[in-house]
This record gives sequence, C-alpha cells and structure tokens, in this order.
Amino acid sequence: MTASAQISVCVYCGSRAGARPAYAQAARDTGAMLARRGWRLVYGAGDVGLMGLVAKSTQEAGGRTFGAIPTHLLDWEVGKRDLDSFVITETMHERKKIMFMNADAVVVLPGGAGSLDEFFEVLTWAQIGLHRKPIFLLNTDGYWGPLLALIDHTIAEGFAGASLRDFYRVVDTVEALEAGLADAA
Repeated sequence: MTASAQISVCVYCGSRAGARPAYAQAARDTGAMLARRGWRLVYGAGDVGLMGLVAKSTQEAGGRTFGAIPTHLLDWEVGKRDLDSFVITETMHERKKIMFMNADAVVVLPGGAGSLDEFFEVLTWAQIGLHRKPIFLLNTDGYWGPLLALIDHTIAEGFAGASLRDFYRVVDTVEALEAGLADAA
C-alpha cells in the first residue's frame, strides 16, 4: 500500500445481509474500524445489504467514503448519495475499475456472485503482475471455506501454482484484518 496518510480500502461484499448475524456485524465492525484508523472506504455505493452496513458504519464513526455505482443499479442497490464521493458509471466494468484504481488495498467480506467476480478479477490481476495491492478475505464464521477449498482444488489439479495463495491473505476477524492492513500500509 501507499505510505500516504490518504489510505483507501476497497471493500467488496454482499448487496444482501446474508443468513448469519455475524456477517452484518463484521460489515459494521469493518466500517467502524476503517473510520477509526482514518482509512477511506471505497465500495459499490449501495445502501442495501452488507454494502449499506459498511458505509453507514463508516459514516457514523466519522469516516470518509467513496462509492461507485452503475446507472442500472441505482434503484436496485439504492445508490447511497450522501457519500463523500459518489460516482455514477455507465457499466459494471467501469465501476470496478474506478473502485480498484481509488484503493490501496482490497478486502472481501461475505458476498455472492458479484463479490466472487470482484475477488477473482483482482486476484487474477495480481497473479499476472498488474498490481501488488494487498487482498484480504475476511472469513467470517468460515464463510470463505468452500472458496479456499476450490482454490486448493484448482492448484491440486494443475491449473494454478501454489503461489496463487501468496496473492491474498485470509483473516478470521476484523481485528486480524486491521492488523494486516496496518502491516501493509
């Protein structure tokens, strides 16, 4: 990550709250932690699900927020217009690019297909040398266990080298996430 005081953390997470209360708590705790550390939240600008909880928690704790949302999701994800920076894009690709380019690190909380897409995109970019930004999977209540098993399977079956695991870090708690981000700063 950059050594500047303006550290920004891109958080990918679900537009739904998920089945376990621990997911929502992790989202709230992540937002509060970012604000407490003076790190700016970069996210998908939605006001629903875990996305909305991370943003609200960041704002309530006095943190800075940057959101990017494509026009076709403004209603569905309830675009959160009271952010410090609110960018409306034409496409999902543009949204993801703007989010990534405005961040020094990536954190993936529990989420669905969109979060998986975002994770694999930044993981692939790291694997092929397009960036060196730290990537963290917040494994709340073991949520990412099946994903980690799939990655292990991909390696075991010869479709990736074991070095693939070097491009991301798995943390089980927001406290461990905070320590990892601080180490990477």
